[in-house]
Amino acid sequence: MPQPPTPARPLLTPAEVAQLFRVDPKTVSRWAKAGKLTSVRTLGGHRRYDADEVDRLYAELTSPAD
Repeated sequence: MPQPPTPARPLLTPAEVAQLFRVDPKTVSRWAKAGKLTSVRTLGGHRRYDADEVDRLYAELTSPAD
């Protein structure tokens, strides 16, 4: 029996990610180029970021240093 389709992962725009981190959207694109975040491209060529991955990076960057 075929599996039911999985719900689409929530994707964020560069502006949404930038607002969360309080940086410029261009910085978010640089992070993607540097490998800190992975992005997917829309059919129109725009970047989108996985919300779960963004949350992990946010937690990593905002956690207190040991």
